[in-house]
Amino acid sequence: MAKMHKTQSDDEQRRLQAIGWRANTAAIVVPPERRLARVIAQHRNGYRLHDGVNEFGAQPAPRFLRRSADAESRPAVGDFVLVAAGAPPSIEQVLPRRTVLSRAAAGERHVRQLIATNIDTVFVLMGLDGDFNPRRIERYIVLIQGSGALPVVVLTKIDKVDAATSAQAVAELRAALPGIELHAVNAKDSASIAPLLAHLGIGATAVLVGSSGAGKSTLTNTLLGVERQATAAVRTTDSRGRHTTTHRALIQLPGGACLIDTPGMRELKLTGDEDLGAASFTDIEALALECRFGDCGHGNEPDCAVRAALESGALDPSRWQGYSKLREELAAASDAVEAQLKRKTHARIANKALGKRLIDKYGQR
Repeated sequence: MAKMHKTQSDDEQRRLQAIGWRANTAAIVVPPERRLARVIAQHRNGYRLHDGVNEFGAQPAPRFLRRSADAESRPAVGDFVLVAAGAPPSIEQVLPRRTVLSRAAAGERHVRQLIATNIDTVFVLMGLDGDFNPRRIERYIVLIQGSGALPVVVLTKIDKVDAATSAQAVAELRAALPGIELHAVNAKDSASIAPLLAHLGIGATAVLVGSSGAGKSTLTNTLLGVERQATAAVRTTDSRGRHTTTHRALIQLPGGACLIDTPGMRELKLTGDEDLGAASFTDIEALALECRFGDCGHGNEPDCAVRAALESGALDPSRWQGYSKLREELAAASDAVEAQLKRKTHARIANKALGKRLIDKYGQR
């Protein structure tokens, strides 16, 4: 890390707080040849940064672009970075992250994709129309619980369904997600979304996640008080929308918080590090502990508490199926991570041995 010998003044602290700089990280000082900024957007041709006063473009330092560079070490939306002057300015260092929301990227090769960093709250949006899917919400919660951020479920489009449908959906989710904050709102109505403002105080950072058409851009516009984000109608067949948000972007809200809007996510792959017991499945984990056998497969084993709960109706079969699917996927992801680490270790050993043989044969070059 570069030598730090310049602390921020009170004015600078207030300026940085406008981009989510937290008091508990203010002990970090910045060298005079660098300036501190936050990544607010990432594009194919570079990054957009904000220093609390001005927005500007920047390029990552060459080491971030090397093929051997760890994808997680590269700048991501939400990161605080140190920037060197230049044309264009260069991102030289990513400061330590206090929270990280990520998922496994699509494809066979296990790569972690960062969604947002240094966030306090994750608003999980889902429409009460044809978009409603409790199992998908559970998957989001599993991913969020390991991030260090607080999950808040926001059911949108309450104005599009009748009161009975809305009440039933809310009751179903409250039962499936014990201890998780949940709100049903009309994203176009500022009074309806007022409860969300408790998480959007000065210096706070929240991120919106959910399917295309769930209302992320609509909610952003209502929070801003202006029509800044593009919105589009959803399909009548499944209530899904087109990607009106095409990249992650951090937006400063009038109340002093920062909001990160994200494109709709078609796939939510687990990374392998998640803990199902900590992610709203504590009831199922507790049932499993009551089984006679510690390694109960919850099939034909005698005195299986899980099977008894399913037969009595105490445990929703679809919720159990969702849990089982996530457990199998988590095990597979963990195995993939372990196998990848072994391959990397073997590759390093092989490359080191090859290098030694070449030196022995041709001498040090």
